[in-house]
Amino acid sequence: MSVNIYDDANRLESALRQSEEYQAVKAQLEAVNSNEESKAIFADFRSIQMTLQEKQMSGEEITEEDIAKANELAGKIEQDENISKLMQAEQSMGQVIEDLNRIILKPLQDLYGQDNQ
Repeated sequence: MSVNIYDDANRLESALRQSEEYQAVKAQLEAVNSNEESKAIFADFRSIQMTLQEKQMSGEEITEEDIAKANELAGKIEQDENISKLMQAEQSMGQVIEDLNRIILKPLQDLYGQDNQ
């Protein structure tokens, strides 16, 4: 009997979409996008995040201005209830993905004797 691991992966993807964690992220993202102020703050946040990652990856220096801009935006994010709830939901979803990754990698860890419990 042959196992098609991709069929299992597709079932897992479908299960993730139905999970409470995914549904919470989806609902919170809709809440952010339906509020113009939250949506603008979140768009700025993503833009700054991408800029900082690009600079870091290319070896460019992150300036004091970049840091000040990020810190200012962090304050706005903390005060925006929609974005705060989205970030909490993302953290929960991230934990699920981390747990699944640990489970998926278990056969290789067992094979190489790297049981990280």
